[in-house]
Amino acid sequence: MNFSEVFKLSSLLCKFSPDGKYLASCVQYRLVVRDVNTLQILQLYTCLDQIQHIEWSADSLFILCAMYKRGLVQVWSLEQPEWHCKIDEGSAGLVASCWSPDGRHILNTTEFHLRITVWSLCTKSVSYIKYPKACLQGITFTRDGRYMALAERRDCKDYVSIFVCSDWQLLRVVYKEAEKSPQLGLGCLSFPPPGAGAGPLPSSESKYEIASVPVSLQTLKPVTDRANPKIGIGMLAFSPDSYFLATRNDNIPNAVWVWDIQKLRLFAVLEQLSPVRTFQWDPQQPRLAICTGGSRLYLWSPAGCMSVQVPGEGDFAVLSLCWHLSGDSMALLSKDHVCLCFLETEASVSTACRQLGGHT
Repeated sequence: MNFSEVFKLSSLLCKFSPDGKYLASCVQYRLVVRDVNTLQILQLYTCLDQIQHIEWSADSLFILCAMYKRGLVQVWSLEQPEWHCKIDEGSAGLVASCWSPDGRHILNTTEFHLRITVWSLCTKSVSYIKYPKACLQGITFTRDGRYMALAERRDCKDYVSIFVCSDWQLLRVVYKEAEKSPQLGLGCLSFPPPGAGAGPLPSSESKYEIASVPVSLQTLKPVTDRANPKIGIGMLAFSPDSYFLATRNDNIPNAVWVWDIQKLRLFAVLEQLSPVRTFQWDPQQPRLAICTGGSRLYLWSPAGCMSVQVPGEGDFAVLSLCWHLSGDSMALLSKDHVCLCFLETEASVSTACRQLGGHT
């Protein structure tokens, strides 16, 4: 075991660069960068106040120095010593500062954890993220640097929000069914001829909308004083390629949860207007069919989801369904009828459905 030169530092601030070539240390308000092999001083930077935190960018080209008492962050370039950047949080204060994985954005947490300010070194733009939770490690990034998970505290509840690091916007993990009644104008009104019955009124339209997260899902309070209360997972099914797992929570009956098995994370949530009766995967591809006991069929795939009105006289209440082995068609079952549904492509459902009466 060999010992090299001993040098002075303050506040136990000493960090190796990610590429392992440099060693940064602090002496009060001075930042010293040394060569790891020789400990020769390569750069010496002078900050505006005593340094309380240092951190290298992921590419080892920049290093930030945080001065929490002054609410300041100074950034230095190893390749261009004459270049520097100063970030002043002003009256908002500063309690934490860190790099994003791309090494070109700095995330500053203000006092009392009121917000996180994201500063871009490239565009000089600023983004704000509200409600960070005051905890030891409330921020983490995926290995590829595409997403950030943030622990949040709002309305006396804890949340975990996923942000896209390219624009620092919330990742949109939730589809919400929305129903819209058709509006009838005076120009659309027509009167039937004498003796003819009135035609059926146009049915409401249904579609999926991308909900802003965090989302509060409709829950049912379980009756705990009875045997086998409806609570927890009551339905689940793997996709044929084993990449996804669909589940339904009995006390959140209107939602279907789709999980990514390869990455062990939630992939999507579909919130329906009515409780989900059943769902079943296409036997040939990751495509999920869902029914809620209404006159619509719902389809989800990694590309998105859609709502399809089942044609026919009156309302065809889809109570159950089953796929054909080929994945090109399925049988939709109501109380007294069967409707065969033919899928022309992966992204659309044809209107070629024929109703078979007198079958159960």
